[in-house]
Amino acid sequence: MEMSFVTIKARIEEDCSDERRSVERLRVDLDAKMRELGTSGYEAKVLNISERGFMAVADAHFEVGSRVWLILPGRERANAVVKWTAGDKLGAEFSEPLSLDALR
Repeated sequence: MEMSFVTIKARIEEDCSDERRSVERLRVDLDAKMRELGTSGYEAKVLNISERGFMAVADAHFEVGSRVWLILPGRERANAVVKWTAGDKLGAEFSEPLSLDALR
């Protein structure tokens, strides 16, 4: 399997402890939809989320740098930029911080 720099970096980040992170991440198991701007939605499962971003497993392939909408049940959609991918996992940063009060 050929590994890109982005894939290697993503694996390193997954192996690092949460102490490195400056914001709290909530471990979750949320069904969601994701879509690139101007396209149809795909099923996704959010594995962790913070006010600044999220990690998910998606049924579609998203490129690093893609602008996406994350649509959680019962919430407004949130705009984000894909920062890394590793197989079917991806990490994205929200364009504007997201309130997590309803998820706690």
